Amino acid sequence: MDIWTKIFYAVISVVIATIYGLALGGVVRKIYARVHGRYGPPVWQPFIDIIKTHAKRVAVSHGIMFYLGPVFRFAGGLGTYLFIPVIFGSAVFANFSMAGDLLLVMYFIFFGQLGMALGAGEGGHPYSPLGIARGLSQMTTFEVPFALSVIALAIQYHTLNITAIVAAQQGSILNWTLFTNPFAVVAAMISMLGMNMHSPFSIVLAPQEIPIGPPIEMNSSFLATLQTNRGLFVAAKLILFMNLYFGGATNLVVMIVKTFLIYMFSVFVGAAFPRFRPEQAMRFFLKWPTIIGIISIIFVAYL
Repeated sequence: MDIWTKIFYAVISVVIATIYGLALGGVVRKIYARVHGRYGPPVWQPFIDIIKTHAKRVAVSHGIMFYLGPVFRFAGGLGTYLFIPVIFGSAVFANFSMAGDLLLVMYFIFFGQLGMALGAGEGGHPYSPLGIARGLSQMTTFEVPFALSVIALAIQYHTLNITAIVAAQQGSILNWTLFTNPFAVVAAMISMLGMNMHSPFSIVLAPQEIPIGPPIEMNSSFLATLQTNRGLFVAAKLILFMNLYFGGATNLVVMIVKTFLIYMFSVFVGAAFPRFRPEQAMRFFLKWPTIIGIISIIFVAYL
């Protein structure tokens, strides 16, 4: 397969993943509204928001990095997705997974968040640096149990290639990491609560306290870029967790079902628990999920 065919397939894959991620965002907003006793916006509201914000123009600028922040954030989400196989054995949805491994994907996750921090730091609103400080602190702590879980996977499967990890889980549901190393899955799923930033770990945007946090100064096309990345990045993280811990997917229907159920875990937790204070969230990630992550390494290394 030549490089232009791969690029064409990757573009199709990115468009489908972005639409799916934005649709999930609309479903989640509707679920939260019903939990709160409201009717809520329509499921297609994220698409309307992007069209509306793209149509607006603004003359406000806080420097070059202010412009680049949303670009870096989108590049982080795009890079994360492009090096993950979406459907095992599919040429169209393989992306460029043959050219990168799990460590590269983790670097792209960091890149997007750090790029957004640099961009929002140029903004003139005090809520931007406040949200950045909270976000980078929480990111540092929830990445600890996730990294421990990844180390356990590397020991268990003797590789960091995501496609190889998915291949090792084929044949039976009992081959999934969920059953072969449940401690690694528990540590990673708790970390995912921080990545998705639903309650009780929604301390970055904190709409009732520091409304929308780092993107507070972003508007027009800047905000539309962030909204688009929100859909793509959510899809990328869900597919990554599906591949690492739940056996991957062999077709599009299985992928949608598995990722939807994985996402509902963080949605249900967010609907049931109020938000932590920043120091509570950081202590939490460095305590129980970190201990479970260490146990997952011991489990595969010595048992």
